[in-house]
Amino acid sequence: MLLNIVGATVKIPVYYLDKIRAAYPNLDFEHLDFNQDGMVNDVVIVNHELVCRFAKEDWGKEILVQEAKLLEIVKRYVDLPVPQFQLEAGFVSYSYIPGEPLSRNTLLKLNDTVRSRIISQLATFHYQLHSIPTEILVEAEISTSSTVRSRQDWLQLYEQVQENLFPHLWRHQKTWIHELFAPVVSGELDFNYTPVLINGDLAVYHVLFDPVSENISGVIDFGVAGFGDPACDIAVQLSHYGESIVWQMEKDYPMLRDVIDRARFWAGTLELQWANYGLKYNDTSLLLAHIGLATDIQPLIEISTLRSPK
Repeated sequence: MLLNIVGATVKIPVYYLDKIRAAYPNLDFEHLDFNQDGMVNDVVIVNHELVCRFAKEDWGKEILVQEAKLLEIVKRYVDLPVPQFQLEAGFVSYSYIPGEPLSRNTLLKLNDTVRSRIISQLATFHYQLHSIPTEILVEAEISTSSTVRSRQDWLQLYEQVQENLFPHLWRHQKTWIHELFAPVVSGELDFNYTPVLINGDLAVYHVLFDPVSENISGVIDFGVAGFGDPACDIAVQLSHYGESIVWQMEKDYPMLRDVIDRARFWAGTLELQWANYGLKYNDTSLLLAHIGLATDIQPLIEISTLRSPK
């Protein structure tokens, strides 16, 4: 089936549509949206009512099964709506959660009262997610997030960046990278943490905003969620919203000061990781993934004293 999107023609695999029809024989296809942006899943949205996610590769199918199990736990501990997965033959489905991506520009255009409420909702979600009892997660056999990195992993990335990216960078960019990794090389940046349940990829397109009610309408995609460093989730917020917004989360996310240094470092590595993989696999989209990110993140220059903006 062909789907017209902004002047382009996109073909939805017949296999996907047949699977949806088999699971929902009474569902009429009045309107279809097809999203292939994700690295793991393709998404078909039917009539703005039903979301169907198909793994691009066989290994992605197991991720969907694990995500379904995890969401059964998450929904009991967080206030914001999350997907309620139905495991179908070859895909998962859930009721469509309306909303638009909560971009930084969207957030900054809101009046002070609404913006403060949204930031509070975002912070509370992180606090509730990171506070889910460990014993509940262990009993459910929730695994470690694929985002987890050790100090040795970061040092290896540093070597790869110097080998693969430095030939393409200007001198000031190389200096910035050396400064970013300096506290890791010296051992000054503390990578010790207590593992909690993290989302691992809570980018703006996974946080949905309802412009009518002016509230967060839901959080989607827990595909890389699992046990990990809470700094990872805060790093994603830093990279998408900036430090000036993230510090406003502290009232509802009191652990912020404990994770901010690692989060700053982690946020700085994101575009390096994308660029490194983009060159390695000749993927232009990864080379451009940094476009639109926030830039107001404090440098890691005085770990012991640099905590919050003055």
